[in-house]
Amino acid sequence: MKILASDKIAEVGLKMLRDAGFEADMKAGLSEDELIKIIPQYDALIVRSDTKVTPKIIEAGKNLKIIGRAGVGVDNVDLPTASKNGVIVVNSPEGNTVAAAEHTWAMLLSMARQIPQAHFKLKNGVWDKKSFKGVEVLNKTIGVVGLGKIGRRVASYAIGMGMNVYGFDPYVTEEYAKNMGVKLASLDTIYKESDFITFHVPKNKDTLNMINAQTIAKMKKGVRLVNVARGGIIDEKALYDALKSGQVAGAALDVFEKEPCEKSPLFELDNVVITPHLGASTIEAQVNVAVDVVEQIIEVLKGGAARSAVNIPSMKPELIAPVKPYMGISEKLGKLASQIIKGAVSKVVVEYFGEVAELNVSPLTTVVLKGLLEPIMDVKVNFVNAPLIAKERGIEISEIKNRESKDFASLISVRIKSENDDREVGGTIFDKLGDRLVSIDGYRIDAVPQGYLLIIKNIDKPGMIGKVGTFLGKNNVNIASMDVGRLKMGQAAVMVLNIDSDVPDKLLQDLTRIEGISGATAVKI
Repeated sequence: MKILASDKIAEVGLKMLRDAGFEADMKAGLSEDELIKIIPQYDALIVRSDTKVTPKIIEAGKNLKIIGRAGVGVDNVDLPTASKNGVIVVNSPEGNTVAAAEHTWAMLLSMARQIPQAHFKLKNGVWDKKSFKGVEVLNKTIGVVGLGKIGRRVASYAIGMGMNVYGFDPYVTEEYAKNMGVKLASLDTIYKESDFITFHVPKNKDTLNMINAQTIAKMKKGVRLVNVARGGIIDEKALYDALKSGQVAGAALDVFEKEPCEKSPLFELDNVVITPHLGASTIEAQVNVAVDVVEQIIEVLKGGAARSAVNIPSMKPELIAPVKPYMGISEKLGKLASQIIKGAVSKVVVEYFGEVAELNVSPLTTVVLKGLLEPIMDVKVNFVNAPLIAKERGIEISEIKNRESKDFASLISVRIKSENDDREVGGTIFDKLGDRLVSIDGYRIDAVPQGYLLIIKNIDKPGMIGKVGTFLGKNNVNIASMDVGRLKMGQAAVMVLNIDSDVPDKLLQDLTRIEGISGATAVKI
């Protein structure tokens, strides 16, 4: 079999392929047409960020079985086309963990001691000791927002530097944080108490511009911010204003809202340290990602499973086939449960009823975990690493089979618990209707688990549906369908609405002010 690296990768990766008995070529700088011409002869393709793996390239790769991205992101690979053509796409989600954590600290200390500014001035022939009075980190408080693999390592470095470490992660338990030596805290506490704040979260609807004028105003005056995670987490206009006013004493940024970023008002400020997205740019990280991807390619081409597949389940086909019809609803139930629970998940119970309970359901439990973890993690969650991530976070997982099911031929129930919350969702599949959400917290419903959902807790009394419909209509939120579940007339009830767009937090808050409504949650599946 033949493998092509169309971008430059560490030589050790090519040697591993050849030692495993494969032919390996490295031909960097090919155009799309040149790649299309030669790709039919290769069984695997390795890329970094330069090669854009377009639909035309994938479709031309008649023998292509796997594409490996030596790095974290896979934005340069057309995943839908790869999936359609049965091509596995893998990446290396952890190969740059150390690099990103160390770069965070390099940025933080450079900012604290104004090293780049002093360096630039001295390079220009000015010996100036008076202008660059820095601050020490010893005994200072640092807030680490996001306690994934990178955040945990950053926190451990902070402990070693003698800092007081606060951590925020809504999906981490007190015990988990305590074992790291981190004090779990709310965002407001971190804003109020921290001298330094560093961010290690994914970019999504919850974290987009999470640092804005309002949140910066809550921070201790003179706070210093570090972002080596994702551009867009910090509102750059608000940060600029805060740096000018002195509310924020300094910022260290490796990522930006739009990249490449070659011009920004932030670049004009003396209290900002900037780098061009260098978080993963170490010799070791580049070797690590190459080795990681090559190991997976060797495993797949020899008939095994990839540990970091991003588009196709990498579980063995003989396990998947019998339960394949239930995989969609299982993942959707996990995603739904993850978005309605409050606090860090400590326990997951997946119960199977009826016909599905006759099968080997372990792949479905893994799929539930993938759905549960994917919306909240800062690394790509797949069918291989989901159980490992759950174990790392101290999540207890139980699987129950009940061959009797009164109302459905098959039913899957997912119950999740946190320190202060306990939620349940249930789903099934119908031959002609497909996936169906049939219960939430014991309330019987019938909803399509797809797109944007709005889940409302209310009192079962006349006029409630009208109030909700009128409110959403006034705020230009279109309702596609609605279902209502109740246990007893006149008591608590649940509405589940399929809507055409997301509902901002402000609207959710306004919705809960309507008499008779006690809660509202927006979900995306």
